[in-house]
Order: sequence, then structure tokens, then C-alpha cells
Amino acid sequence: MLLALAAIVGIGIGKLSSMVGKPSTTGLTNLVRPSAASKLQTIVDIIGTNYVDRVSTDSIIEAILPDILDDLDPHSVYIPAKDFEKVDDELRSNFGGVGVTFSIKDDTVNIISVVSGGPSSALGVLPGDKIIKVNGHDFTGDINNDMVMDSLRGEIGTRVQITVLRNQTSHIDFDITRGLIPMHSVDVAYEIAPQIGYIKIDRFAERTYEEMMQGIARLRNKGCEALVIDLRGNSGGLLDVAINMCNEFLPAGDLIVYTEGQHHQRQEVRATGSGVCRQMRVVAMIDEYSASASEILAGALQDNDRGTIVGRRSFGKGLVQTQMPLPDGSALRLTIARYHTPSGRCIQRPYDNGVGDYYSETYKRYESGEMYDADSVKQDQTQIFYTKNGREVYGGGGIMPDIFVPHDSARASDYLYQLRARQIIYNFALDYANRHRAKLEPLGTDRLVSHLQSLGFIDDLNAYARAKGVRPPANLDSTERRIIECEVRAYIGRNIADNEAFYPIIHAVDPAIEVAVRAAKEQID
Repeated sequence: MLLALAAIVGIGIGKLSSMVGKPSTTGLTNLVRPSAASKLQTIVDIIGTNYVDRVSTDSIIEAILPDILDDLDPHSVYIPAKDFEKVDDELRSNFGGVGVTFSIKDDTVNIISVVSGGPSSALGVLPGDKIIKVNGHDFTGDINNDMVMDSLRGEIGTRVQITVLRNQTSHIDFDITRGLIPMHSVDVAYEIAPQIGYIKIDRFAERTYEEMMQGIARLRNKGCEALVIDLRGNSGGLLDVAINMCNEFLPAGDLIVYTEGQHHQRQEVRATGSGVCRQMRVVAMIDEYSASASEILAGALQDNDRGTIVGRRSFGKGLVQTQMPLPDGSALRLTIARYHTPSGRCIQRPYDNGVGDYYSETYKRYESGEMYDADSVKQDQTQIFYTKNGREVYGGGGIMPDIFVPHDSARASDYLYQLRARQIIYNFALDYANRHRAKLEPLGTDRLVSHLQSLGFIDDLNAYARAKGVRPPANLDSTERRIIECEVRAYIGRNIADNEAFYPIIHAVDPAIEVAVRAAKEQID
């Protein structure tokens, strides 16, 4: 009924306007008593033909639709036509663009990396170049990320002209034809410890399964017997992709997930037994921002006693959406079912108190102490379920890990907060990378990581911070010093060799990584 209402309102309003007729004091009494569905159309129609000022009925409808969906659940949404392409790109894993990643520093677009084989790479655009003009117009000053994306993205085959500043001296013009640019959802795959591979999955998009399998193949060729899958911060994506990934680790017949809704009978998905990773040991990492498809993967591994889950309680999004296109190019993303883990848990946490309370629940976990102490987690004792081997697990809101890792409060000092909030660490690293790029790039990833780890940056970083108005403490705590230096090295590495250098460096100060690797080693031993 809701879909029909949305479709009728969206495409039928022009025709309905003739029902009201000319403005009249008797207009309302002449109308047939409307049903609940047609009442909304009638009211909008009356406004269009009787309101004192000129008004766009289309705009009224666009404003009403989100409010209708707000009363259903937090994840059913209306996507206006103007936003649909951008939203759809995130799941299709490709778009038309020039093939660069960038950051904005000192009101200037700095190119951080150039996609190999992309349009910019083919023309000789380099990391460290600064975009100062787009299509002949100055492109510095009051700019933001959306403005840059809107300028550089576009239909495949169209052209954009940019002028870059190189080495602070040379102005170079490039006429770039936009091409298909892959959006990778697997950030990195590398051997984090002997016989242990690490893979970071950013989201579940169209090519995520393919990218994950390519990464696992490389790790298996290096002799990795265990795998750490990092799902922290992964808000989900495509259900089919999560199912395909689960299938790689489970024996034939194991239940992966089942869905059920008022208008959708229970549908089960079971492993086929064709997965190539069935003998690999598995550790999955989750946190309070791991949601949806991430929870399907973590829940399937946990309920089938197939892997160890490390981290903090996940977000708790167990609703399945389907995306329904509307004739004007907009779309309705509607919740049609709830998904359940193999033991029967519904991961979805309650949303009875409204959208605002629902999304603020994550912050309330800090206030309750849950982020720092596993004993503060309030499990619903009325929703006890059992894994394949008979272990107790709980429903009612997210996946609770097998091994709890508290939020690292050591990272919350005022000095470190200021360095991050004002992007001082990042900008210092960017400046250093640009000054030493000619020396660092030829090293290759492994030698680059080793070289950066041998360098000390704290004195120079502190001086840089003072110049930016942030005063370092008189005595810097050894732990904080180690974190700051590691972050500097990691961001330099990312500016030179992207995530392949960033993650191996930053993991040295990641307590959850230490726990996950230890859990993987125990599985091997």
C-alpha cells in the first residue's frame, strides 16, 4: 500500500489537479469523501489550486515523502532523483571520473594518489600536484569536497580541463576525458604476521566479493593459514555479496542467514560447500559501526562456530531493504524483511522511540560504560540462542563479540584531539611527503614502511603544531608520543603508497589488531 501511495502521489498529481477546479468557497464540499490514500493527494491538489501564493506541488510531495517513511523504521528512505545516481554509484562500485584521490589543504585541492591506468594517470598527472583551475576558472579558496567531486566526476566520455601546480613552480594544463573508475571496497590485503593474512573490507558493494577473493588468493600463495577480516566501520551494503562471502568459509548445508517479513515468508540461504576457504582459520573484527551485511558475516561465522569475533558490540541493523525505482528517476528504499542469524537471532535493535533516539544509541554506549567494559553490556536475557556447538549468544541488538576489546581511552588526550581535529598530523605528513616524494616513491612499499619506521618526527611535528597555534604539553606521555609518531608515518606512507603502506604502519598502535592476531595465532597452534 505504501509503495502504491508513493507512486500515485509522485506521478498522478498533475492529473488530480483538475478534480479541484477553480477556487470556490464550496470547493471542499463538492469533493467525494477521500480515502486515507487519496486524502493526501486531495490536500496537495487543493493547495496547488487554491493557495494564496504560487506553490510547486512537486516540491510539496518531495518534502512529504521522507516524513511518511520516518514513521516506519530508520532505514526505509526516499531517494530524490537528483541524489539517486550518487547513491547508486556507491553500490555499483564505479563511476565516471578522472581517477584521482584528493584532500583540501590551505584552500587548495591536493592530489594524493592517481588511479593506475585511469585517465589522469595516462596523461601524467602526479601525486603532489595541486589543482588550481578547472575548465579555465580558478579553483582555490572557498571550496569543499562536494564541489570538487561535482567538478571532476561526470558522464563517461565527457571532458574536463584542469590546471595543476607542480613543485610550487610549474603550471601544467591537462585535458582529461572522464572514464570508468573502480571504487575499491577492499582497502588492503597483506600478511600481518607469519601465516596470518589481514583483509580490510570497507563496504559490501558490487565488486567486494571479487576483490576479497583476489586478496585471499595472494595471501594463500604466501602461505597464510589464518585470516583476520576487519569489518570495523563497515556499514554494510549488498546482501547477496555478504552471502557469497559467507559461503567461502562454511561447509555444505550450514545456514548462513534467513529473512522473514509480514509479506515475505521465511527464506533460508545455506552454504553450498564450494567455498575455497573452508579450511582457513578465521577471525572477524567488528565495532559499534559495523552494520547490516557486516553483521550477517560476523553472525554466520559466530553461530556456526566457524570463527572468532573480536571487538565491540556491532551497530544492530537487521533490516532488509529493496530498492524500487520510481518513474521520475527517484527511488524508494523500503524495508521488506528482517534478517536472522543461523541461531535465530534478529540483529535489529529496537527503534520504537524514534529515529533520533535510534541513532544516538551508539553515543549512549559511552555513557553507560559499555565501550570500556564488557560487563556493562546489557544483554537481553529473554533472547538466549545457541550456536552450532551449544554456546549461548544473545539477540535483541547487534552481535556481541567472543573477545571484547575496549575503546582505547589512551587516544583521548587534549593534545592528540587538537592535532586530529585541526588536521595537523595529516597536513604535516602531506607536506613531508611532497618534499621527499622523489626519494620515497622509488623505495617500494616494503622498504618505504621500514624506512619510515626508522625515522623520528615528534620534534618537527611539535614545532609545526606550535606554528599552527596548538601548544604541545611540557612532558609528552610515552604512549601518546608513540601514537603521534605512528600516525605521522602512516599518513606519509598513505600519501606515497596508499593503503598498502598506511595499514601496516598504523596497526602498530591498534590494540584490537593485537588481540585479533593473537586469536588467529591460537587457532593455528
